[in-house]
Amino acid sequence: MNDRVIPESAYTGAGVNIHLADTLKAGLKAKVRKTQRPEVLGSIGGFGGLFALDTKKYKRPVLVSSMDGVGTKLKIAVALNKHDTVGQDLVNHCVNDIGVLGAEPLFFLDYIGMGKLAPRVFGQLIDGLARACAAAGCALIGGETAQMPGMYAPGDYDLVSTIVGVVERNKIIDGSRIRPGDAIIGLASTGLHTNGYSLARQILFAQMRVRLDDYHGALGCTFGEELLKVHRNYSPVIRALLHSNRSHGALHGAAHITGGGFYDNIPRVLPKNCRAVIWDGSWDVPPIFTLLQGGGGVADEEMHRVFNMGIGMVLIVDAKSTSAVQKVAARDGVKSFVIGEIRKGTPVVVIE
Repeated sequence: MNDRVIPESAYTGAGVNIHLADTLKAGLKAKVRKTQRPEVLGSIGGFGGLFALDTKKYKRPVLVSSMDGVGTKLKIAVALNKHDTVGQDLVNHCVNDIGVLGAEPLFFLDYIGMGKLAPRVFGQLIDGLARACAAAGCALIGGETAQMPGMYAPGDYDLVSTIVGVVERNKIIDGSRIRPGDAIIGLASTGLHTNGYSLARQILFAQMRVRLDDYHGALGCTFGEELLKVHRNYSPVIRALLHSNRSHGALHGAAHITGGGFYDNIPRVLPKNCRAVIWDGSWDVPPIFTLLQGGGGVADEEMHRVFNMGIGMVLIVDAKSTSAVQKVAARDGVKSFVIGEIRKGTPVVVIE
């Protein structure tokens, strides 16, 4: 049987516009140029991104990788037709995930899947990705844009990424230095970040019947503006702590409070003989969480398991260094709270 090449016009008729994709990708180089690092070889658009790790900078470099998505926060972006903030969310989420290990972000790759390629949406996504990568010092070196008619509902898309960073082997923050008596410091979140949106959407739109353009005095903005607040990047705080003379060595562990909240994320860094005790009421809970709990009748335990409750990152530190650590966070504009302590026990979280 002879293979027959399908004309591009037929492919376009099936919902995949190769010419449009090529046109949009041609403009990527200018958008991602500001994210480039000296280690990047070649340019974006090849079969693979090239990054030459400068091994002279490290004695025993360890590469750290992570992969994540934005989840159903994308539904809010689609409803408001505003897509640059979710690009920033994705980068910052991934940077935080490797940052808790002490890693410096090196390069980033994205995946955008759409039913039909939408130039405005694509452009905003790339703008957001590039902006956050540049702010994090992370090179955007490639990705994949997939047109899959019939896979996504009209207007919907998916956004996923992979990040790679590096850390010296002897400087990995793995929680092994955590001891009973350590203090737990919470770094304030900007809101929901990128987790809990399925429940938040159910409560707000199905139960409370609010609209995205409804203004709420307690929030000081519309619900749409609140729900699209950008996931905070905490890596500058962690890196400053690692290089500060006063706080050097004080950081024993860190946990990014994402899906699973306090209960599932903090135990990931606890040694077998330590438990984390969180003091309820020891930090300022943003109004959005109070609204969600009241509107949905959600129990306290579930709120702390689904949402970050206003704490986007937890730092476990030498109790004598709490003041120094909080000063470092404040210099980066991040509000912090002493929210608990480490006690002897099994590696679980207790809120009391």
